[in-house]
Amino acid sequence: MKKIVLLFMTLVGGLTVQAEETYTYLTFETTDGTKASVDVSSLTLTISGNTLTAGSQSFTLSNLSKMYFSNGDETTGINEIDVLQTDDLLSESTDIYDLQGHKVSREQMRKGIYIIKTKSRTYKMIVK
Repeated sequence: MKKIVLLFMTLVGGLTVQAEETYTYLTFETTDGTKASVDVSSLTLTISGNTLTAGSQSFTLSNLSKMYFSNGDETTGINEIDVLQTDDLLSESTDIYDLQGHKVSREQMRKGIYIIKTKSRTYKMIVK
């Protein structure tokens, strides 16, 4: 198992050096079709047990279908946030939408579900 992990890390490390010249993202695709892209400029990869961590993204190895370098952020899906991140997230938000697709401000948020866009990711938030 250690040999496989070492080989994997060496391969990805070699590809990262090449990718920094032409590609800006390492994109991971899971078995359900969800994609998550990680900027290669400060990329770190760690494997702990059955979990691969790339930058701020974590994946279960058995759920990964492929990974590849790309020129753009191909992240799909909406991520759920921890309650402790709410204030930080709202201060970083570039856009806030309700489920009808209307753009709202932080002050207009009432009970309901909202889509919060930041420069790097998209989240869903339930206001109770």
